[in-house]
Amino acid sequence: MKHRAMLSILLIAGLGVAGNARAGGLETQKKNQAYLEAAAKEEGAVKTSSGLIFKSLSPGTGESPKLTDTVKVHYKGTFIDGTEFDSSYKRGEPTEFPVNKVIKCWTEGLQRMKVGEKAQLVCPPGIAYGDRGMGGIVPPGAVLAFQIELLEIVK
Repeated sequence: MKHRAMLSILLIAGLGVAGNARAGGLETQKKNQAYLEAAAKEEGAVKTSSGLIFKSLSPGTGESPKLTDTVKVHYKGTFIDGTEFDSSYKRGEPTEFPVNKVIKCWTEGLQRMKVGEKAQLVCPPGIAYGDRGMGGIVPPGAVLAFQIELLEIVK
């Protein structure tokens, strides 16, 4: 239960964040922009109109979740320097949550996935935690990268 609380804090707290991050100084913004540009150029990567960079790592064959579904996933979240800030893999158990109750990057990315798929989501600040960051864990203006494995749509 403690682990679900951590996920809830990390992912659900991002609801409603919009706009471009102005936090973190010019050097951080330049690093973020370079990272986003490089990620968008990777083979197989797709950049959406929101700025999400989606890359399928291994295909799935099941359904795609809808906005109103609850999903079970394994995931790992990192900053652009590769530092891991959260991982269901390290906790040893997948996590369940409603698709419409997480940061916008996840909501959009999950709906592009099929059950069984593994994907990488690169989230610019405007669809992650924006200028406010997240509780001392995610700094303001952070670009985040997630590897997500969609295990099931919970019925």
